[in-house]
Amino acid sequence: MTDQDVAGPRLDILVDEGLAALDTLAAAVPPEGRDDLRLRSALAEFLGAPSDYGNLESSLLAEVLKRRRGLPILLSTVWTEVARRAGVPAYGVGLPGHFVVGVGDSDGTRVLVDPFAGGLLLPYDRAREIAATVGRSLKPEHLSPHDPIDTIDRVLGNVRAWASTPERARHRLWACELGLVLPRHDLGLRRDYGEALVAVGRYPEASRVLEDYADIVAGPMPLEAEHARRIARQARARLN
Repeated sequence: MTDQDVAGPRLDILVDEGLAALDTLAAAVPPEGRDDLRLRSALAEFLGAPSDYGNLESSLLAEVLKRRRGLPILLSTVWTEVARRAGVPAYGVGLPGHFVVGVGDSDGTRVLVDPFAGGLLLPYDRAREIAATVGRSLKPEHLSPHDPIDTIDRVLGNVRAWASTPERARHRLWACELGLVLPRHDLGLRRDYGEALVAVGRYPEASRVLEDYADIVAGPMPLEAEHARRIARQARARLN
C-alpha cells in the first residue's frame, strides 16, 4: 500500500470495497445454529500468525479482508462487523496481551472466540494465562465490550510501532495524524507526532508541536518537557 492509497479517491475505493466485502461475508453466515459457530462458518479462513506482526498490511482492514490474514485486533474487527450485519451479538474484547471477540450477551451468557486462531473458542483459563504473560491479572472489566475509539487508537498504535524505523517515517506521520483526529488520545501522541515531523524534514512544524507539548507536560513531567524542547532545538538548528 502506498501513500496515495491512504488519501484521496483511492481511499474512497478501498472503503467501498471493504464495506462490500463485509456485506458479502455477512450474507454467508447461516441463519441457524450456535452464534459462534455461525460466524466461524463464514470467517474460518481468517486467521493470523506471528509473522503477520511484521507486515503493515496486517493492520489495514482493506488488506486483511483481501488476504484473510491480520493482527488480532483487525481480525476481531472483521468478526464484529460481520456479526453486526448478520444480527449476531458480538463485541471486541481487549484482553491484556491479546484481542478477541465476545459472542453473546456482554452482561450474561457469552463465549470468547479467538479470530487470530481461526475463531476457536478461548476458555477463560486460557485468557487468564494470556494476561499473566504480560504481567497482568484478568479482571472483569477486561471482558467488557472494548470502546470503538480505543480500538481505533490501538490499531494506529500498531501502525506507529511498525513504522518506527526511519525509512517508514511517512507511514508513522499519517498514523499520528489520524490518531490526533480521534476525540481523545494519549498525550504522548503529540510528542510522537513532533518526532515524526522531524523524521520527514518538516522542521518548523516539528519545533512548534514539540514546544507546545513541552509546555503542557512541564509541570508534571519536567524531564520529559526538557527532552521535547531539546528535540525542538535540534529541529530548528537544521533550518540553518
